[in-house]
Amino acid sequence: MNLLIHDLNAEQWNEISAEYAGWEVVTDDDKISPCVGCFGCWYRTPGECVIKDGHDDMGALIHNADEVVVISRYTYGGFSGAVKNIFDRSLSYILPQFEIIGGETHHKKRYDEDKPFTFIFYGHDLTDEQKISAILYVEAVCTNIRGHIKEVIFRECADCAAEGAVPGAAPNTKTVILNGSMRAVSGNSAMFARALKPQLESDPEIIDLKDYLDDMSALVRKLEEYGTIILCMPLYVDGMPSQVIRLLEKFRGEYRGRGAKIYLLANMGLYESRQLRNLFGAVKEWCDEMGFEYAGGLGISAGELLGQLTQLGNLRKGPNRRVAQGMERLAAAINSGAKMDDVYAEPFMFPRWLYILVANTNWNRLAKSAGNKPEDLYRQL
Repeated sequence: MNLLIHDLNAEQWNEISAEYAGWEVVTDDDKISPCVGCFGCWYRTPGECVIKDGHDDMGALIHNADEVVVISRYTYGGFSGAVKNIFDRSLSYILPQFEIIGGETHHKKRYDEDKPFTFIFYGHDLTDEQKISAILYVEAVCTNIRGHIKEVIFRECADCAAEGAVPGAAPNTKTVILNGSMRAVSGNSAMFARALKPQLESDPEIIDLKDYLDDMSALVRKLEEYGTIILCMPLYVDGMPSQVIRLLEKFRGEYRGRGAKIYLLANMGLYESRQLRNLFGAVKEWCDEMGFEYAGGLGISAGELLGQLTQLGNLRKGPNRRVAQGMERLAAAINSGAKMDDVYAEPFMFPRWLYILVANTNWNRLAKSAGNKPEDLYRQL
């Protein structure tokens, strides 16, 4: 069995469907729920998603395929929101436990295989720089999901030119923190947002993207009221979560504000903060497309550790010291409306080997809490 994942519309699909006769085809028709970041596919029902919408077996579907072809509109250095949603829901293809691959932390294989992936990006007049961004992104994806790239293809699409008016000048001075995590108040993104908020003189509102999934156009209209937007989000499958990509896609042709200054506060569970660079690049490319000013950001690694530690009080103590310093720089830039260089923060005096040991041990504890045995985490479907 071969697997095709795509985001083509009906007309585009009709032109090529004969090439994929007999293939298993998955496309997001707005009926695939977004990943909620609960990690249930790792410790509650290992190997399958807890969301039962007919797409809870994406990990097993990839495993059962002889090869996988992915067709996606080029979107800010990577997949469209539709294709990214399918990959976000495929988390069960890998294991929660960490190991070192190529000098970086990555998840272990659930299946002993090296899956071949072909990626086909379509877009209008893609630059060499954009093509390099896409290649770097899928290399990161395949490294983490433990497959390999068979080929990366770029196709011209005249109808894919970015639309929408360039926003005007002189935005207002209101500030908002947008939490792009589906875990809302319980997630690490929300914890970091709450840690940043008291340091901001504007006393910004925190808006949860989760509350607007059924009407992202309403969220775009709401964000038009703000001159400074702080995007706060986790790393999902080496990039922005699908729901954040969908929101940024909505800005095309719908945003009618006077422009905005964008700051970024991103976090992830992997140890090396450099693995956030694709996400940072995607936000910068979106800002360029929209005519927004990207003003800098803070990237935090080992979020599952450092996010919890933010709830214990003084950030300057212990492993969160670099996070505290980064937040102070971010807050100072936001308060003065200035630009800053991106800052990447890793645990202070908390070595990688210890982080991996604690993380891997914790998954056994979570499995037991869900009524499973530690060995159940490795279940294959």
